[in-house]
Amino acid sequence: MKKVGIVVTALVVLLAGAYVFRAEIFLQLISYRLQASNPAGPNRPVTWDSGSDDTSGAAFPGARPPNIILIVADDLGWNDLTINGGGVADGTVPTPNINAIAEEGAFFTNGYSASGTCAPSRAALMSGRYPTRFGFEFTPTPPGMMKSIYKISGGDPNGPPAYVPEDVGEALPYADMGMPGSEISLAEVLKGKGYHTVHIGKWHLGRTNGMAPHDQGFDESLLMSSGLYLPEDDPGVVNSKQDFDPIDRFLWKALRWAASFNGSEDFEPGGYLTDYYTREAVKTIEANKDRPFFLYLAHWAPHTPLQASKEDYDALSHIELHRERVYAAMIRALDRGVGEVMEALKANGLDDNTLVIFTSDNGGAGYIGLPEVNQPYRGWKITFFEGGIHVPYFMKWPGKIAPGTTYDEPVHHFDIFATAAGAAEAEKITDRKMDGVNLLPYVTASQVGDKMNEPLGAPHESLFWKEGHYQVVISGGWKLQRADRPDKIWLFNLEDDPTEQINVVAEKPEVVARLMAELDEHMAEQMAPAWPAQLETAIRIDKTPDQPFGEGEEYIYWAN
Repeated sequence: MKKVGIVVTALVVLLAGAYVFRAEIFLQLISYRLQASNPAGPNRPVTWDSGSDDTSGAAFPGARPPNIILIVADDLGWNDLTINGGGVADGTVPTPNINAIAEEGAFFTNGYSASGTCAPSRAALMSGRYPTRFGFEFTPTPPGMMKSIYKISGGDPNGPPAYVPEDVGEALPYADMGMPGSEISLAEVLKGKGYHTVHIGKWHLGRTNGMAPHDQGFDESLLMSSGLYLPEDDPGVVNSKQDFDPIDRFLWKALRWAASFNGSEDFEPGGYLTDYYTREAVKTIEANKDRPFFLYLAHWAPHTPLQASKEDYDALSHIELHRERVYAAMIRALDRGVGEVMEALKANGLDDNTLVIFTSDNGGAGYIGLPEVNQPYRGWKITFFEGGIHVPYFMKWPGKIAPGTTYDEPVHHFDIFATAAGAAEAEKITDRKMDGVNLLPYVTASQVGDKMNEPLGAPHESLFWKEGHYQVVISGGWKLQRADRPDKIWLFNLEDDPTEQINVVAEKPEVVARLMAELDEHMAEQMAPAWPAQLETAIRIDKTPDQPFGEGEEYIYWAN
């Protein structure tokens, strides 16, 4: 009997331990499965195609058209750059190279991302359309991610619990979630005009059924196959883990250090990821100096997991908070990389004939635990408050866009498609509804005698966002947000209240009615989601997840 008692006690202790650590056990199982499914081989040096001048000469009998470089940061906060007098760590981490794109060209002060999360925004960038027009409403997530977040966040004292929609359907495989091959990508449009097209970095628009970058018009694609900047135990990396964040805990278990080239087997990148992408971008510029090219440089930085090179981390010893110092070091690497790309253009005599566009896929994430990341705006990534969608948006083209140009009307990610196509004098796409507008006429002023051309009106009467039940419209200086969870409407006058502090929904019923009708009309044109949301999580508007949840605090349930 004594032995039986010992066995029973041991079993109870074991089961209790399994219950207490059930989330960690689940994460570890996910880790084993993902890590073993597709290991990365040794690094493979990429040899970029250098081509010749023959194609460009045939396609463009006159002057060579402009090269086009689109640089997209990931989760870059409005306050991460010092151009507005802000910056990480009270502005002590300067971003002169990113700033210079705006200072030497156009600064769109009201640039908007297409979504509060990354993948739908990238779909808008590549298609020139609202991603909801082709069912790209929710961000593709790796196997087990939504279940992990639900298990980890269960009973979280720092906010409302996660919510599983009652009508949730079966998710598609991760590789099958993306922008349909039937969409005409920006790369396809420019390739049709004789451009050599190159993609480096993040894609997140699908990998099967004609959705991979090398199937969507890119001649060459160096793809981010997973998401570590370096292996966790690499001596050259400094890591910061946020145990209060379910997303972060999942990513540390699930991600690998991996790349692939034009659909190849995965291999290890050649160094710290941000620096690696920068070096490869410089090589593509050198390889294509004699022909028009389109380079889509899709950096992962400063997205989590927070990993900095030791060299950048050591250079910022004045920052006391570890996670802020790691994050700041990542911004430092990103800015340095942008500078090296700009220098490569000059070194190859291409600076004056290159349109450079810089933006972020969405605002900074609250789950990194840095409250000032989007100041002065409210909200974070995974919301449609300004902190989630009001993003850096800069454009430079020497000789075409005057240095120091400031443009204040709202512009959108899908305008980048139309702008790049316009710069290349690409034919208008007529078989589908395009939402983007060529912004070049709005920021280039041609002088006739002593008079300047009359300025154009706003590019858009209204702009819209949708993520399940959560829907937003900006129109005529007003911004209306509506949601089912919580059942609430917010109305802000952005001209008087650009940081969304005062909800005037009760005072302006006529504006509410007009904007609700606009939303209904727009939403009726959108396609049903191509895959269902698996989970809804409550995102707090004014606090980061590591802070205590307060009574009366505002939040929004975000479906994905």
